Amino acid sequence: MITLLKEEAEHGWVPQAVAPSLQRRARPLAGEGLVETAGRETRAESSAWEGRPVRWAVGLSAAGHDLLAYAGVRPAPTACEPGPGPGRRLVELAPSRMVALRVFVGLAGRLESPPARGLAEQVRTAVYDRGARRWQLHLTQEWMESAAYGFWLHRLTGSAAEASRFDRSTATATCCTARTRRTPEGGGRR
Repeated sequence: MITLLKEEAEHGWVPQAVAPSLQRRARPLAGEGLVETAGRETRAESSAWEGRPVRWAVGLSAAGHDLLAYAGVRPAPTACEPGPGPGRRLVELAPSRMVALRVFVGLAGRLESPPARGLAEQVRTAVYDRGARRWQLHLTQEWMESAAYGFWLHRLTGSAAEASRFDRSTATATCCTARTRRTPEGGGRR
């Protein structure tokens, strides 16, 4: 419906004459703030453009345009494959754990030990299973270890629940605190 409005809109507005059933279908979208109906002045301008009276017209609001832009780059939701594929394992995360993981991935540019390459894409394309109320991801061992490190950081800032649940659910034996880096001077652990 929103895409139709963008395609059919001449001068930013779609008059009722173009799509007679549009008025009824536009009401819920107007309630969401995605479209707006033309006021008296705009209808008068549209009447001049159309060469006939325009009694009703609808156009995309700023939020409607933003929705189209967002929908164009967001991956289409797909169900998780029956099998996670070679070297990958199905991991299901509670919504609170997914939030913590998104924070970790979002900080990639500011961390000394950033998330493993490819983890951000897995987080971005994760699928939410409404029945289980869990986010589903297919992760490699490296991605699981990287996620565990993110949950460990999250735990140190005040919440141990996500880190301990992830550790139990994925049975990772890797200790997150063992991640070390050399100092710029070539020194030891920090």
